[in-house]
Amino acid sequence: MPKKLTIVEINSVPFGSTGGIMTSIANEARQAGHRVYVCYPNGRHNPIGRLQDSIMIGGRFSEDLHILLYRLTGLNGCFSVVSTALFIRKLKKLRPDIIHLHNLHNCYLNLPMLFRFIRGNNIKTVWTLHDCWAFTGHCPHYEYAACAKWKDGCYHCPLYKEYPECLVDSSRLMWKLKRKWFSGVPHLTIITPSEWLANQVRSSFLSNNPISVIHSGIDLNLFRQKTSRFKEQHGIADKLMVLGVAMEWTEKKGVDAFEKLAGLLGNKYRIVLVSAVEGCEMTLSDDIICLHTRKKPEDLAEIYSAADVFVNPTREEVLGLVNLEALACGTPVVTFRSGGSPECIDETCGIIVDKDDLQGMENAIKKVCEEKGISKEACIKRATSFDKKNNYKQYVELFQEICSM
Repeated sequence: MPKKLTIVEINSVPFGSTGGIMTSIANEARQAGHRVYVCYPNGRHNPIGRLQDSIMIGGRFSEDLHILLYRLTGLNGCFSVVSTALFIRKLKKLRPDIIHLHNLHNCYLNLPMLFRFIRGNNIKTVWTLHDCWAFTGHCPHYEYAACAKWKDGCYHCPLYKEYPECLVDSSRLMWKLKRKWFSGVPHLTIITPSEWLANQVRSSFLSNNPISVIHSGIDLNLFRQKTSRFKEQHGIADKLMVLGVAMEWTEKKGVDAFEKLAGLLGNKYRIVLVSAVEGCEMTLSDDIICLHTRKKPEDLAEIYSAADVFVNPTREEVLGLVNLEALACGTPVVTFRSGGSPECIDETCGIIVDKDDLQGMENAIKKVCEEKGISKEACIKRATSFDKKNNYKQYVELFQEICSM
């Protein structure tokens, strides 16, 4: 009979993609009989209220002050001393068997204090990296900027004015501080959602830790093939529908590529772009249908199901859950060879194109839509490899394995 563990999950938010991953893992562990606490900042950016067995970190004033001091100095994770001390006091009472870290880069914890506590108490720790921030001097993503300074020590950061934005470039110092804080932590296991990110970690100062891949998953009960009248409702029943979905459309996500593809594909096709943020329709041609919506997953599944092909011309991606959502709805995927996006598909369900090869992407779209060599069944079968429930059970098994050593 496995030992019942006390597990502490820590993330910058209790909502969104990373918050959803944290709470899903927590629920799987609870179903296995473990006691799990989810911890996140008690700031103004929490719209969903308090979660089950939650520990709130700090408050609005401490978070706002940390953000202000960070923006003035570029020192991320160096403040929130009082709120971190109070949080650590709670952790001491819980005596966790496992601390599971997620995103730490939103100015809510004093990171040297947290890692001193982990080291000093010899706590077994799992850190799921949802991006690259843990081993860079500033940025969560660097692929679009084609920057590799993080391998040896960041400096002259081209992205310091981007999230998490600040007024000064402190990337050289932050890289050195992170290497000091995060290196040599006993019993630290690194998990990444893609092989691509795992390989990046292996080239960083975190490379001496055990590194494994557990793919992020999707809910196959929500994302599944559905009967859809989307084409009829938008007057494109006679067109081949090319779909793109993103939180926000930027050049990093390939919005310019869709603009060029609209001209290349011609009148036989119609591109539909869905985002949660308004604005892209102001800059794109009338040939592209832009929808800004925060639809429920089951409603979004109807849009995925209507498409003839899902296209992801991303230039920067850790994995690409939108690819998996499309596949689960029976829609083939065409994507750039960027980050972890190619790991979502194989030859049975999509085509991978070299980054920024728009001619190749046009050919791939036409091959999928006109030759129809990819079946909906093959796409759905591929998506089952990324079933959220099965993938997050791997975390519970990992926790048990680590604590049995």
